Amino acid sequence: MTMKTVTIGNYECGNEHPLVLMAGPCALESLEHSLMLAQSIGEMARRHGVAFVFKGSFDKANRSSLDSPRGVGMEKGLEILTEVREQMGCPVMTDVHSEEQATQAGAVVDVIQIPAFLCRQTDLLVAAGKSGAVVNVKKGQFMAPWDMAQVAHKIASTGNDAILLTERGVSFGYQRLVSDLRAVPIMQQTGYPVIFDATHSVQQPSSLGKTSGGERSFIATLARAAVAVGCAGLFIEVHEEPERAPSDAATMLPLPQLDALLKDVSFIDAYIKKMVREPHE
Repeated sequence: MTMKTVTIGNYECGNEHPLVLMAGPCALESLEHSLMLAQSIGEMARRHGVAFVFKGSFDKANRSSLDSPRGVGMEKGLEILTEVREQMGCPVMTDVHSEEQATQAGAVVDVIQIPAFLCRQTDLLVAAGKSGAVVNVKKGQFMAPWDMAQVAHKIASTGNDAILLTERGVSFGYQRLVSDLRAVPIMQQTGYPVIFDATHSVQQPSSLGKTSGGERSFIATLARAAVAVGCAGLFIEVHEEPERAPSDAATMLPLPQLDALLKDVSFIDAYIKKMVREPHE
């Protein structure tokens, strides 16, 4: 099996390449806030030799409640992401929920992301592939990891094989998720790079009634475990004050905790991938 490498900006992302970090707030709030987070996260990532892709969503279309804020909207969101990329020099990624969004966002950002709830939507996947951007697909909480091969095939049918697959936990009864880390090597059998979403994997969907809860204390534990399994990258939503964030307050990593986590995972990643390359040393 050929292991694919996906180029994201100036970075190479692959199951045999050094770790890539996809990080930023759940929902974009303002240009100033985004630049502050991108600068802080970028400095930490450089300190530990980790490639950094800034993530921010312009529309949270799958909120628990109709009353929950949706975000800044596509036009403003894409303007913010463009400025972040130009001023910070890092690739940027965002979620899309419709064919129109995939086409428009894909022409602007480096990576478009398909939310877990939409990972089987054929028309959306095809539109994402046709956009020409890198496509990161979150594995649905309801799906087996081996079923993601068909998801990737839908995108690749457009001629775009710049595809990333992301593990984010699986439903375990009502309002609970568990992480089966066998999903990482199973999805790697597709040949595509596999990302681990350490923040949504600790989510407790809709457990607070109108919002989702979660167990933030396990983010670092799962991140370290996934890197030890050999994932290509980590997806981590970060905020300087998670409790004040407009979305996913219970599952974002506080910004001050990211530096120590990156120190751990960069060390684990280097060791594990060296063992893969040189198994007899």
